[in-house]
Amino acid sequence: MLHIHNSLTRRKAPFQPIEPGKVRMYVCGMTVYDYCHLGHARVLVVFDVIYRWLMRSGFDVTYVRNITDIDDKILARAAENGEAFGELTERFIGAMHEDAAALGILPPADEPRATAHIDEIVAMIQRLIENGHAYAADNGDVYYAVASFPGYGRLSGKDPKDLRAGARVEVDEAKRDPLDFALWKAAKPGEPAWAAPWGEGRPGWHIECSAMSTCRLGNHFDIHGGGADLQFPHHENEIAQSEGATGEPFVNVWIHNGFVRVNDEKMSKSLGNFFTVREILERYQPEEVRYFILSSHYRSPLNYDDSQLDGARAALSRLYTALRGLPAAAADAAGGEQARERFTAAMDDDFNTPEALAVLFDLAREINRLRDTDPPVAAGLGAELRELAGVLGLLEQDPDAYLRGEGAARTSGPSDAEIEALIAARAEARRARNFAEADRLRDQLQATGIQLEDGAGGTTWRRG
Repeated sequence: MLHIHNSLTRRKAPFQPIEPGKVRMYVCGMTVYDYCHLGHARVLVVFDVIYRWLMRSGFDVTYVRNITDIDDKILARAAENGEAFGELTERFIGAMHEDAAALGILPPADEPRATAHIDEIVAMIQRLIENGHAYAADNGDVYYAVASFPGYGRLSGKDPKDLRAGARVEVDEAKRDPLDFALWKAAKPGEPAWAAPWGEGRPGWHIECSAMSTCRLGNHFDIHGGGADLQFPHHENEIAQSEGATGEPFVNVWIHNGFVRVNDEKMSKSLGNFFTVREILERYQPEEVRYFILSSHYRSPLNYDDSQLDGARAALSRLYTALRGLPAAAADAAGGEQARERFTAAMDDDFNTPEALAVLFDLAREINRLRDTDPPVAAGLGAELRELAGVLGLLEQDPDAYLRGEGAARTSGPSDAEIEALIAARAEARRARNFAEADRLRDQLQATGIQLEDGAGGTTWRRG
């Protein structure tokens, strides 16, 4: 049975959906003012695998991942670029979809945009005002009254008294309480604005997700996810808003993936260690990035450095090498049963992908052991390996194509045609017994990262 660690209860427990057989899941998506970075890639991959495993487990899953397309950062970047905010967001929504597709991310069932839900946002704010949880300030903004919600802080474990003690209040602050946060921001000259009973303006970030999630999944749903950086204040505020407006429990299970660091430091443009997905995919194949992300448990910190990606490449090469040359076959029911049971146990244990990957390597070792002595069984285990790896979005390429690096967006190194020509020249040198020239050609290829493997059927090659 599937067990999930719930950030709200801080413990792992059996997962029981609200409606038997169905799961409603919402994940905070991107604020689209720039290209996706490595932190975004982790969210995309982690919840893609959770989505895949829930479906594999037999659940009918409605997966919603929103797009924040109106926000302070978006407006600041659009002003900096001298373009309309809608043009900026459309461009980066397209780029996000391209990055997600490159990483093998399954599209969510629904992808709502904040600007398409202004009516729902206004209606939710109005209910909060009516319920005594919000107020319109003299400056035209509308704020959530944190003191009106007794459960504030239970997700993050933060005490409102401690938060108030450390709060900094501006002299002209319109809030009644330093912890109160904006639900609606009064219109400013030159900024986009929408009509509302308390005056024209635009929504605050937190209310957008409350309105979109409850609109698409209902007031009370099963799973809400996102990065650990969103736990406070964003998700804490979502709970206060949603439950304050509806009077119902908001979410049963909260899932947060861990932080991403680069060379053991926080990822930051000021430190020069900020990497976009596009930059990483210039040097590594998408499956290598997926493997790297899944090689750590989703709740653990993830440290990026080139050696980790190189290790992911080496690991995937071992798995693809085990599949190389195997004939097509059905998954081996007998030989693969233990592997399936172990893989299922790992994934049912709070989506333990490192343990699931270990099962794949055990299968690969068994395939290599049986390849020559029992080819049919080896082929069946190969099909089992592919099937289980496919749950993680891995081993979905032709082995020879992967090992030749055909999925990589290379910026240097010889082309496939150049490699084949050098291999042919080396073969000719060997036939002429000019072994010094043959060795020179092999060394030339190795210097560019091309590994050769000589066998009875000729020479094969792979990159890296």
